[in-house]
Amino acid sequence: MRKSLFKWHSYGALIAMLPILIMSITGSILVFKVEIDSLLRPNHMLVEAQSSTPRISLDTLMQTTLSDNPEYELGGWELYDDKSRSDAAYLIKRGTEDWYKIYINQYTGQTLSKANPMDHFITDWLLELHYSFLLHVKGASVAFIAALIMLFLGISGMIIYRRFWAKLFTLRLGAVKRILYSDIHKMVGIISSPVLIILAFTGAYWNISGIIHEITEHGDGAHVYITHPLYRADISFEALHQQSTNEISSFKAGYLAMPHEPDRDITFYGKVDSNNPLNSEYSSMVSFDKTTGQLLSKQDIREADLLTVFLDSFRKLHFGYFGGLITRIIWCVLGLMPVILAFTGLYLYWQRRQSKVQSKQKRQQMVNVI
Repeated sequence: MRKSLFKWHSYGALIAMLPILIMSITGSILVFKVEIDSLLRPNHMLVEAQSSTPRISLDTLMQTTLSDNPEYELGGWELYDDKSRSDAAYLIKRGTEDWYKIYINQYTGQTLSKANPMDHFITDWLLELHYSFLLHVKGASVAFIAALIMLFLGISGMIIYRRFWAKLFTLRLGAVKRILYSDIHKMVGIISSPVLIILAFTGAYWNISGIIHEITEHGDGAHVYITHPLYRADISFEALHQQSTNEISSFKAGYLAMPHEPDRDITFYGKVDSNNPLNSEYSSMVSFDKTTGQLLSKQDIREADLLTVFLDSFRKLHFGYFGGLITRIIWCVLGLMPVILAFTGLYLYWQRRQSKVQSKQKRQQMVNVI
């Protein structure tokens, strides 16, 4: 069984090597996406405000944004109140499925950027490359298969080299290159496999969730393109924002999902004070009817079922920020390990192939001599 597992481990690595390398490199970069964006585009990402400075009304911010961009409707809004990071609005161009992003100073009302496509900036382009290889649903399907293979590689590698734990940090530096590379491959694989398994599992789940949503909602090609607001004109989003904080104790909204399709309503996603370090910043939600503004539902992650809590933890587990800067650095470094595994694994595979070819040639020569 171990021999067969080793064979499939090798084949799987060869088949999915390129997409796994792309996901590995882009994912490690995206662990620090906010910091990179803030460094490259401080005029968009950063604001300065006194601790006592209040946010401008959400209604005012939204109206200003729509007035400045009359060809668009709102699809979502990122809300921040840390006095340093700007809000971001997500716009949908009328009659299309094209999404755009624009940055706004929530304390002055100043627009900090123009509406740009979702993959306009380098880190946003890397995010699309990481998730779907820039091929939308088809690319997400490839990423899902690659994530499953990556999951198999992590599990099978731990099974194949399970006895390597006894000599985990033993590298035979004076040995021939084949043996040294074998030791490096085993050591790097065993150390990084737990994190790579988490990345593969959570990534595969998000990919298949997106694919299923696209098939079930738009599988027959029946895309509904927004052409006008789908919410009642006199609804106050600021009032709903304030109400959401009262519906759930310590609730702080971080994202407003707008009704950009007929079957969607107004939903605020946010965080709550919790003892669970894996609860994400969007773990709880409050939803309102888009025509009446009446409360429809709410979810407090502290009272949610185990499955909901488990799935919500995927966000922090995938990006590694559940333990602050230290875990993010660990995730970034270990997320790059497939690069080393691919190099050493490819070398070892080539060496085995060469050895088999030479053995076959020697056997043929002996037969010819006889």
